[in-house]
Amino acid sequence: KSIDGMEDVDMSDVDLLRFAMVHPEDEKLAVEALQNAIKWRKTTGKHIVESAKAAVEEATADGGWNNDPVRNAAPHSELINKYITPKAVITTSTEAGDLVYVIRASQINDKELMDNASVEQVCDFFMYAKEVHNIIANKRSAETGRMCTVLFANDIVGVRKAPDSRFSKALTSSSDQYESLYPSLAGPTMILNLPLILQAFVGLFKPLFPKSVQERLVFKRAPVLASLDDLSPLGTNKAVQTQFVREVVGLLPKTA
Repeated sequence: KSIDGMEDVDMSDVDLLRFAMVHPEDEKLAVEALQNAIKWRKTTGKHIVESAKAAVEEATADGGWNNDPVRNAAPHSELINKYITPKAVITTSTEAGDLVYVIRASQINDKELMDNASVEQVCDFFMYAKEVHNIIANKRSAETGRMCTVLFANDIVGVRKAPDSRFSKALTSSSDQYESLYPSLAGPTMILNLPLILQAFVGLFKPLFPKSVQERLVFKRAPVLASLDDLSPLGTNKAVQTQFVREVVGLLPKTA
């Protein structure tokens, strides 16, 4: 079926399949969701989409992965990269090809970040990361015939206070858009290493996430992750990376 606006938007067959998967019995809803995504990609999100595409092409130019072009091309990187570093946020992969997006909140000085960047700028930064993930996951899906997803690992080690409200607003805004712009891409969201004193209040955490994410929340201990001083070894030490990825896969619900 011809979709209005598709002719000048770069979306793969896997992109289109994801919209069909999220509305398997309602073609009208699938088309409406796709048209909304097309509108975003041609207007508000155009700079994010174009920057991510060019950055991934540069990052993979030699057949491997060079993360510097991706970090440097992120929206408002000159303001944000000094606060959101590979010590705090990193993406790795499972052996099956799914992406694992890891965030350790305690490594981000969110108050200082939000004193120097707006909610909209930080939201754009995270939307760009989601577009990069989308490009990589869809490419792997096309190559393997297996629909790859993104697993979210929120590491709570070292958290001693509530996040800055402005930072929370930016995260919530990007999460809300994620479900509509990238359907069928998100896998389970894991809350890892929640301090013992907070484990009794697990029910209070769920409302912080969109309803569609709440269904996929997993609360677990992850000793390998907890043992790291920061997240950077997940990108530099193959043995540590392998241990962590296997730990995460082992924590997933058996039906995931």
